[in-house]
Amino acid sequence: MNRRKTLIFGLLPVFVIAVLGFKQLRPTLEENDIKARDMNACTNLGDFLAKSLDGKPYDLNALVGKKVMIVNIASECGLTPQLGELQKLYDEYGGENFEIIAFPCNDFAGQEPLEGAAIADFCQRNYGVSFPIMEKCHVMGDEQHPIYKWLTDQKENCVGSFEVKWNFHKFLVDETGELVKDVAPQVLPTDAEVVAWIKGE
Repeated sequence: MNRRKTLIFGLLPVFVIAVLGFKQLRPTLEENDIKARDMNACTNLGDFLAKSLDGKPYDLNALVGKKVMIVNIASECGLTPQLGELQKLYDEYGGENFEIIAFPCNDFAGQEPLEGAAIADFCQRNYGVSFPIMEKCHVMGDEQHPIYKWLTDQKENCVGSFEVKWNFHKFLVDETGELVKDVAPQVLPTDAEVVAWIKGE
């Protein structure tokens, strides 16, 4: 009997240490689980829905596997001639490996008063645009399009927080649908660094 008591009391400290060690370990496991969930919460381009200018659904998930430039455009902006530069870029690199998606918006000084087919007509007639143009939307504010919420919010894209500073602000998305970086409005779409990124240099 005395031996049994001795054995029990001898093992008691080991049991206590084990319990305390588990309690210390458990928060670490939970923290790691939270981090994993946070990483899994990050979305990519293929998770979103968009509509083209004619109101038809545009399958963004089909773009996974391509590099993509997303740009907000306007017809009465000082940077509107960049539509021509965008088309040059599209003529050179658009196709299986690269796509441009344009989102008309009127958020900056009312510089996109046109709607629907009139936007498409302006872009095609003046700059020969053939890359996809989505429905007019808001790229900032309370009615911000979900894609732009993702592009500008680090909690959504897990890359960084960005501000759409003006018309023709560009965002570059890689083949996996993940945001890579933004490009300021004044930087031409045909800038050497942009071209190098497209070519994988």
